[in-house]
Amino acid sequence: MELKLGSLISPLGIARLFQILFSCTAFSLVAAHESYHNSYGAWSMFTWCLCFAVSIIVVVVELIGVAESLPLSWQDFTSAFSMLAALMIFTTSIVYPSVFIPGRCRSDGCSYEAAATAMSCFCFVAYAVEVGLTRAKEGEVSSFLASVPGLLKVFEAYVACLIFSLVDFTKSYTRHAGLQWCLAVYCICFIITLLIIILTVGRCLAALPIPLDKTLVGYNLLAVLMYVTAAIVWPIYSFRNFPRPSPCNANTCAEWNNRLGVTFLTFFNLIAYIVDLVYSSKMVFVTTPA
Repeated sequence: MELKLGSLISPLGIARLFQILFSCTAFSLVAAHESYHNSYGAWSMFTWCLCFAVSIIVVVVELIGVAESLPLSWQDFTSAFSMLAALMIFTTSIVYPSVFIPGRCRSDGCSYEAAATAMSCFCFVAYAVEVGLTRAKEGEVSSFLASVPGLLKVFEAYVACLIFSLVDFTKSYTRHAGLQWCLAVYCICFIITLLIIILTVGRCLAALPIPLDKTLVGYNLLAVLMYVTAAIVWPIYSFRNFPRPSPCNANTCAEWNNRLGVTFLTFFNLIAYIVDLVYSSKMVFVTTPA
């Protein structure tokens, strides 16, 4: 077995080495100071550890040159993971310092937390660089998940996961049929989008007996229409007879803030599906003259 040392010194390989370094440093600092005692800390540790472990695997697979023999589309997998990792690290880089730094700085200092946050931000930059390096350029024949529509699929699925976490916290969807419809929209679109990602990584999407490109355009159109209804219905039923509490603090405003968070995330995903529809329609129906 011949080692492909060139994979380590390429721009992509260097970005992955930085990902490993920064994620390892981030969770090591937090573990050393035991600053992960609640669910937000557990999420942050999970994110850093997952990204560290998977990046190690990616680097090793690239180094020993066995990617082609794996029963999956390696380029689709690495493109999807780098996008997912960038989103997870970005979220962690915002959530962790906002939860842990204020309290620590008022008591026994927050140098460990601040350093971990800095490493997390650097790690996000490293994953963003990988996304930029592997993204398929316009007119380039590449894997689906390396294209703009493919990267948007990962973004849409991740935002849906964030919505689920906030919706589950509020439990507000149990009170109105309109909110239950919104939850159904989030679930249906998430399941189909996740299925598309899994089938693509597993090299199964192209084997389906359907006109794939036009089917994806049709699904994106349906998702846009469904999210339009959710973007209208969710805020109407969420905030009707439920004004912002006054005074507002971490305890009294928790549910209201989560409802507001779901509202913004719904609009983010609506925009993502619209952009996805535009790009996928352009790829299918707009031909470039030779």
